[in-house]
Amino acid sequence: MKFVILIAFIGILGALAAAGFFMLRKGRGDRRSPNMARALAVRVGVSVALFLVILLSWWMGWIHPTGVPLSR
Repeated sequence: MKFVILIAFIGILGALAAAGFFMLRKGRGDRRSPNMARALAVRVGVSVALFLVILLSWWMGWIHPTGVPLSR
């Protein structure tokens, strides 16, 4: 499970870096290419998929919350 989460985070950061690259790169004239919007859409999709995978894993019992102690 840790491997899946790590790969998803790398994918999210990669899509964010690609969107930044496409934002800074000029297209034809002053227009920017639609690649930036596509990269941001991929980032949102991977983030939602990661959330759903974590939620499904918790529901199936594959992962267990440990909780953070509020006081000693």
